[in-house]
Amino acid sequence: MNSLIVSKSYSFALSIIGLYKFLKTEQKEFVLSKQILRSGTAVGALISEAEHAQSKADFLNKINVALKEANETKYWLMLLKDSHFIPENIFLSLAKNCTELIKILASIVKTTKLNLSK
Repeated sequence: MNSLIVSKSYSFALSIIGLYKFLKTEQKEFVLSKQILRSGTAVGALISEAEHAQSKADFLNKINVALKEANETKYWLMLLKDSHFIPENIFLSLAKNCTELIKILASIVKTTKLNLSK
């Protein structure tokens, strides 16, 4: 497994935990904050699980689910920004990191599918 994706997803999860704390304490927002905490930390957890997948198909499945969670996280970030729960600068930083994860995961999915079809 690419250690870049492991470290980026872990760092992203830590940022999401920080966002969750901010949303709960400063914004008194308790519903959307739990949604983004769940999806934003799931990305790294699924990548970690994929490292020890039982087969290439299992690996692909876990990485695909991580990609879906990253896409969901981007949705929650946009919603939090557009509903004025988070400022633009926080959104831009987190959205940039989330988009990077999405691109890397999509590339891993594409490569893995090509390798499985050989």
